[in-house]
Amino acid sequence: MASAKKQTPLFDWHKSHGANLVEFGDYLMPVWYASARNEHLAVVSLAGLFDTSHMATLRVFGKDAFELLQWCFTRNLNACVGKDNAPLTDGRCVYGAFLDEYGNAIDDSLVYKIIDGEYMVVVNASMGGLVAKHVAEQAKGRDVNVIDLTDQLGKIDIQGPASIKVMAKILRNPEAVFDKLPYFSAKGHFDPASTLAGQVQLADGTPMLLSRSGYTGEVGFELFVERAHTVKVWEAIVAAGEEFGLTPCGLAARDSLRTGAVLPLSHQDIGPWTFIHHPWPFALPFTPAGDGFTKAFHGSAALEKASDAPYTLTFVGHDLRKVDAHNARVYLDGKEIGTVLTCATDMAIGRHEGKIFSIASPEKPAGLAIKGLCCGFIKVGSKLAPGTAVEIKDGKRAIQVVIETDVRPDRTARKALKTFL
Repeated sequence: MASAKKQTPLFDWHKSHGANLVEFGDYLMPVWYASARNEHLAVVSLAGLFDTSHMATLRVFGKDAFELLQWCFTRNLNACVGKDNAPLTDGRCVYGAFLDEYGNAIDDSLVYKIIDGEYMVVVNASMGGLVAKHVAEQAKGRDVNVIDLTDQLGKIDIQGPASIKVMAKILRNPEAVFDKLPYFSAKGHFDPASTLAGQVQLADGTPMLLSRSGYTGEVGFELFVERAHTVKVWEAIVAAGEEFGLTPCGLAARDSLRTGAVLPLSHQDIGPWTFIHHPWPFALPFTPAGDGFTKAFHGSAALEKASDAPYTLTFVGHDLRKVDAHNARVYLDGKEIGTVLTCATDMAIGRHEGKIFSIASPEKPAGLAIKGLCCGFIKVGSKLAPGTAVEIKDGKRAIQVVIETDVRPDRTARKALKTFL
């Protein structure tokens, strides 16, 4: 079976360093090395390194590239950046989704504007071909090209408060790279032929696209390089990060971190149901009053009629015990009301007198022993107010959890980079 699965450029490195490998999205990927718990905690307090080369990247370019994405993508690219809802400008990226005609999620994505007429779209593992086909179908009659770069790039994520110091050791001109690099922005290019390739380079001149983003809720970067450079860049980061406690991490820590950051897993927390009534309203172009959309897009007509769509809600438990999300149901006052989509354990949080604290919370009570809390997402038929207690059961275990609007407090993703240097 292993021979039939794809491998990222870092497969041999993972194998030689003791990674526990699992099948995920058609790839053999590390689920953990020695301890998923320690890997999770390293990202919150120090830094963690993730191989994300299984993710797919598309290039969308041409005179009508903006027009195409403005129609296909859920975000309004004319009003999506910052509190002022500024247009998507060069070097900025934005989160949203691609929907089918019924308003169901095909996949979620980050869309980057590189320059006028050139965009980069990052989708999930094994979704490059499907999303490229969907976008290309909508492109008929437009002057635009859609190219699937699946398995042509290496992608590496470094996440955590020490990630800035680690990258400062290996980048050429790190001060210039970090200057004016807000959350959800990017510099450089992985293509050496690009005029932007000189913006971000290793000391030896290897170009990369460096994005200030991630999937953990903590400060850090996503790096895109030509596939042939992946191992070199990874090993440079590992060596530079040794003094800062950097830890290679697998999918288990990635899953628990993203859950604690209230981020969805495509095809688990979003999928073939209406993409509305969920914890990610920022992924849709709602008007300030929330009574409609600021643009029409593929699938928007279906969303506007989806009065009976299910609700996806966030929950947090009272200890680290969790249920098997694949077989779990949700109960309110003894009545089954829905299903569990994700149930993970954020090892960096705990409760005290009903309030959630992180190991990074500056005001956490003295002596609070943080052992972790289960958390995740449920899908139910009607909205439940924050603070509502429900029960989740998987046949073997029943756990009392609470509907919440957030999970891990005091996340660092949006903090200024200068505070970490």
